[in-house]
Amino acid sequence: LAEQKTVQKQQKTAVVVDATNCIAGRMCSHVSKLLLQGNRVVIVNAEKAMLSGNHYKTIELYKEHLEINSVTNPIHGPFHPRRPDTILSKMVRGMVPKRKSSGMTAFKRLRVYIGVPEEMKGAKMESFSDSKITKPESYYISIGEIAKQIGWKGEQ
Repeated sequence: LAEQKTVQKQQKTAVVVDATNCIAGRMCSHVSKLLLQGNRVVIVNAEKAMLSGNHYKTIELYKEHLEINSVTNPIHGPFHPRRPDTILSKMVRGMVPKRKSSGMTAFKRLRVYIGVPEEMKGAKMESFSDSKITKPESYYISIGEIAKQIGWKGEQ
């Protein structure tokens, strides 16, 4: 009974993760662990998360991925995210067991936002030290830039 109460307290207070200058994959693996432990997780500044590697190659891979669709009718999917927040949430979804009930409930506890919403402005933001970028920003490409290249007509 005491364990249930501590789990309920954890669920009420969400862990707010700032994605600014974090390597997306490493950050998402930490987030998926937190979700599977029963925490609510909110990721803010999704468009500022970074991917390492060659800029042109990364964009080419994303554009190639967009060409994959159903042979009979593209309406049947697969659907490819173009917004930075949905790209990040799909990354996290790939790291939880999405077909098991534990993974489904964990994924429902995730919220990803572009920028910082009003209700999160005063919250204490966390970031994982091993997922921060180590080289200058020019060695990385942000998810916002990739999203613009593949068809996001969003804010920036």
